[in-house]
Amino acid sequence: MATAEPESITTDSQSEEEKNETTGELVSNPEDYIKHPLQNRWALWFFKNDKTKTWQANLRLISKFDTVEDFWALYNHIQLSSNLISGCDYSLFKDGIEPMWEDERNKRGGRWLITLSKQQRRADLDRFWLETLLCLVGEAFDDHSDDVCGAVINIRTKGDKLAIWTTDYDNKDAITHIGRGWKERLGMAPKMVIGYQSHADTATKSGSTTKNKFVV
Repeated sequence: MATAEPESITTDSQSEEEKNETTGELVSNPEDYIKHPLQNRWALWFFKNDKTKTWQANLRLISKFDTVEDFWALYNHIQLSSNLISGCDYSLFKDGIEPMWEDERNKRGGRWLITLSKQQRRADLDRFWLETLLCLVGEAFDDHSDDVCGAVINIRTKGDKLAIWTTDYDNKDAITHIGRGWKERLGMAPKMVIGYQSHADTATKSGSTTKNKFVV
């Protein structure tokens, strides 16, 4: 009785790598599962103005992240700034720094501040905020990125506000470099002037406006 020729088979014990050598195909790309680390770990905070609670009780930590992929996962999961109700804030700060003047890293610092018109909420707000976040997590301010503490967006009826907070209001080189870089990144016209104010001046101001320490 004739017997069939045994077929060439691949045993279960043969590794994926060996199969890979046989077929010349790549089993998987490490880029598909290796996350890309950021230079710093960041924390996103949300503030909702509930008059029945204290300021600190209204401030809530949403999430922390330290990779590019986790940043986008978080950003794509939350409400756009333009959809928030008036009185709400988002704050993105380096892990370990709370978004308040009293924090040790903030109290001797200040902020670059941009106030938007009501019309800009629809036209510019979300793009400006995303660009600001990318400046922070991407360490876009060269050697002066260490001076950055975080950024805040305030949704207000009179006009929304964007700010980048820095750690030392006396460090003129770092502050002006950050201000110019931010303004350029947002695509603002050169004739548009933005100002930097120290937190100490803002906290003790007597009128409705704080004097600018620097402008770009």
